Amino acid sequence: MDIKVGSLIVKYLERLGTEYVFGIPGAHILPVYDALYDSGIKTVLAKHEQGASFMAEGYARLSGKTGVCIATAGPGATNLVTGLANAYIDRLPVLAITGETPTYSFGKGALQESSGEGSSISQADIFRGITRYNTIVQRTDYILNVLRNTTSILTSKNPGPVLLSFPYNVLKESVDDSLLDNIVYSGKNLHPGEDAVPLEEILSMLRSSAHPVVLAGYGSVVSGAENSIAYFCNKANVPVATSLKARGLIPESSKLSLGVLGITSGEAAFRYITEKADLIIISGASFGERTSYNWNRSLLEGKRVIQIDNDEMQLNKVFTADFALNCDVKKFFDRLSERVDREPLGLKDAEDVARYRANYCNHNSRDNEFLLVSKFLSTLNEHLDSDVLIFDDNIIHMQRFCHISKSRSYFPNSGLSSLGHAVPAAIGAKLASEKPVIALLGDGGFQMCCMELMTAVNYNIPVTVVLLNNSSLGLVRKNQFYNYDGRFIASDFVNPDFKKLADSFGINHYMIETGAAVRDVFGRIDFRAGINLIELILSKDEFPNYSSGR
Repeated sequence: MDIKVGSLIVKYLERLGTEYVFGIPGAHILPVYDALYDSGIKTVLAKHEQGASFMAEGYARLSGKTGVCIATAGPGATNLVTGLANAYIDRLPVLAITGETPTYSFGKGALQESSGEGSSISQADIFRGITRYNTIVQRTDYILNVLRNTTSILTSKNPGPVLLSFPYNVLKESVDDSLLDNIVYSGKNLHPGEDAVPLEEILSMLRSSAHPVVLAGYGSVVSGAENSIAYFCNKANVPVATSLKARGLIPESSKLSLGVLGITSGEAAFRYITEKADLIIISGASFGERTSYNWNRSLLEGKRVIQIDNDEMQLNKVFTADFALNCDVKKFFDRLSERVDREPLGLKDAEDVARYRANYCNHNSRDNEFLLVSKFLSTLNEHLDSDVLIFDDNIIHMQRFCHISKSRSYFPNSGLSSLGHAVPAAIGAKLASEKPVIALLGDGGFQMCCMELMTAVNYNIPVTVVLLNNSSLGLVRKNQFYNYDGRFIASDFVNPDFKKLADSFGINHYMIETGAAVRDVFGRIDFRAGINLIELILSKDEFPNYSSGR
């Protein structure tokens, strides 16, 4: 049956299993919105296209499905940049659909044109480095190929963002909708290296190791390897450290947990690995700047290294492993455990883990100044019994004062680290979960995205924002304190009255200035059904004592 391309896009989204699209309409993309009018897909009108892309990312991160955002041509599309860059770094399946001026106007100076013709901006060049695939669909005769490429990327084991731009006149043309029958809508998750895993050599390395450690990264979470890693490590008594994004892969209260390995974390994992470990199994961790302590060589020196990753590009990227295996993390540990069940390794010596945890987790002389944050986060854990989803733009305090006991419950913005991410991402995530959802961020980042709280109000999406109010860009000020002799510049500001802001939005506001107020707020607040803004008042002269070297 012949239908308009705008309607074809909506039918394609339906076949992808799309529940929500986040975006802002404009003239050049209205044919798609008009087709959505007759669809079961729900539209969420954001306040800014960046917020829409963060919402799509938050939804994708939690649901495992493709998050979809829509924008019009020109500025609508360019406003998606930061959100798609975030999704690119975190390898999330996000589909962005944008409008474009008609093809017959290319190069003539049409309003909002971004074709790259003549003196117009080139949308393709802007997005080339932050998408897995992007194209302007200028004809209907190759739409099938475009949608096949798009689907293959979005449903692969290593997905990423895709941007498809449709000129207005192309959206109005007719195509046969049977072309949608020729697309495979589920990925095959092939891992060609799995049959070549050298189990004998790896088992030999494990047997000869006195103090092996597993370093589990986000790739382990994506693989669904939580139970597989826990089973193997408990069977052999092997301790586990995680990257920041893999927190909760094993409960951080576990006797085998070393906590987070990372420059802004407690030092237990770093000390144990550098002082005790003789074999490290790096599983789905990129070993980036934060995890590796600025690529500190002492972490891997004198050790045997096994690296497992389903993304071949991560293998041997910053170090040379004894074995670098391009395979699925879960399947690797399942196969390893099957052999260990038949041929026991014997329990490894992990007695020192408790001592390292006691001596080096969350103990820092300057952290005593953050007692209000500490009390709030510990009460949050206690009150919600870890049954909560936290989107965190601040990162520092959550690492030092809050244990994570479940994977896929803590979502730090640690890839691109873009301020203003937590609130819209939390809104998108809440649409995929019944659990309470919290956004934690500073006052600087909040003012980049606070208008999206009205999106939550418009659609009655219950989220709670925890706002750290110190009237400054706290991490910038920290660096200026430690590295620039306290020469503070462009890091202090005057905040609005956030209670009045919350009142104008019609949401609940709670202020916490003392430890006594923490219990009072938790006795009154509704995390599950309310839209809440909790304001924690901090001193701008309190700084966590760590250095990123900048």
